[in-house]
Amino acid sequence: MINGIWLGMILIGFVFAAVNGRMDAFTGAVFDGAKNGVTVSFGLISVLVFWMGIMRVAEDAGLLKKIARVLGPIVSFLFPDVPKGHPAIGYILSNMSANLLGLGNAATPMGIKAMQELQTLNPDKETATPAMCTLLALNTASITLIPATLIAIRLNYGSADPAAIVGTTLAATAVATLAAVAADRLCRRMALLRKPPGPPPAVRPVHSALPHSSVKG
Repeated sequence: MINGIWLGMILIGFVFAAVNGRMDAFTGAVFDGAKNGVTVSFGLISVLVFWMGIMRVAEDAGLLKKIARVLGPIVSFLFPDVPKGHPAIGYILSNMSANLLGLGNAATPMGIKAMQELQTLNPDKETATPAMCTLLALNTASITLIPATLIAIRLNYGSADPAAIVGTTLAATAVATLAAVAADRLCRRMALLRKPPGPPPAVRPVHSALPHSSVKG
């Protein structure tokens, strides 16, 4: 669907440029955008490699295990329907830890693996479970302590103070995360209220305690 949206936007821009006689501007914008994309990508690679290296060092030093231990009770609260010790818990913790450091690209593979593991608990493979919806909401809102990717973009474009957004990013993502968690809890409660009651228990036949007597003619 996203590919269709992008294709539609490109075609609309092409049609408007052709109608208004601005194909030169359209072509220039396409090539400038491609050039900027490559430039920004190279700028991001160095920062992402640095932070992923830091995460590897933190993992080898046991820091990620400590973060996971701190986040463990939070994950149990947010995902009450996921059994303790299930592989999905580990991927969820890794995903949340990467998002805290603003490493969205590094968190994506962990999020995909978490979704795959949650799918193994899904009785209806065509419908997302509440745990899947919760994980998606948290990834969308994702509280961020260090917005490494945004800092890299600002640095690449010559910002005088690339890290000036740390405080505002933390505040904005904290509010977004609280809103996402509140909406998730509300939707869970509404789903429970809409859930149809189960079938009534079967009524077992009542047998007489008296022995059967045979009737003699």
